[in-house]
Amino acid sequence: GKEIVIANAIIAILTIGGQQLFSFFTFSCPCHVGQNLIYGLAFLGVPALILLVVGYALNNQTWRLVTGKRSPLEEEAPPNRLLQCKLICFVLCSITGRALVAPVTWLAVTLINGSYYICAMSEYVSVHYYGANPNVTASEHRRILAAFPCSQLVPPELTRARDEVILLLRYQSQVAGWLLIAVVVITVFLSYCLASCFSPLSFLHFRYWNSYVRNEQELFDEATDQHSRLYAMQHVRKFFGFIPGSENVKEIRIPSLREWQAISGLAFLKQVDEEHYDYSLLHDWALKESVNGKYLRTDEDP
Repeated sequence: GKEIVIANAIIAILTIGGQQLFSFFTFSCPCHVGQNLIYGLAFLGVPALILLVVGYALNNQTWRLVTGKRSPLEEEAPPNRLLQCKLICFVLCSITGRALVAPVTWLAVTLINGSYYICAMSEYVSVHYYGANPNVTASEHRRILAAFPCSQLVPPELTRARDEVILLLRYQSQVAGWLLIAVVVITVFLSYCLASCFSPLSFLHFRYWNSYVRNEQELFDEATDQHSRLYAMQHVRKFFGFIPGSENVKEIRIPSLREWQAISGLAFLKQVDEEHYDYSLLHDWALKESVNGKYLRTDEDP
């Protein structure tokens, strides 16, 4: 939908801006044999890998796919395995498509910029030096080439050769960047076409389904917030003796030291029976303890 396109565009723009800032403040080619390739590929690949992982982590569908797989309900009625595999593959493809927006943008922008590629590949270029000694050894040849990304390290007689190498590598890097963009655009277009061809819904029915799913999720989130707030309010009222936000509070409950200790500390989600959980220590205390204890009236003089 439009929301997905807008979200992907925002992610791409933020990635481009981050890449430019990242390159300006952190990238400095070592211009040394053996180090250029590692340094350049690290700046190309590591941020892209991090962005990919973050893309997976920020997608709710990822956690919906991996959470709650040991549900007792699945043991009672085993699902259709083939259908389940197809659904998992579809969801994984959808998640991966969203997660690839930022890393692909990073790779495309860095390749079009060319600085990382030039640093990584400079020592592997085959070039004839203008005015250079033809009897130079292979190791010296690579050492000279590795220094080309740093103009201050290049002797004056090799300036023309350096410019030729830089232009060649920038050309290769930019062509690779545009090819990556072309491949991604074509792949996305063909994927949407295939998905539309195999969809059992008509065009308008598909739009209605998207609208329904979006509205259902928004309403469910609103209901979840209100329901959990009302549910938690009952437990808080039991502990303190009044409802938060009440204007006319006539008495409050004074929790005991044992009760403070019971709701303090760390706790995991606790299963109390086959269908219910305790969500917190306060929740667990409220379900187990009876309503008693010391109360203090607030409308009396101390």
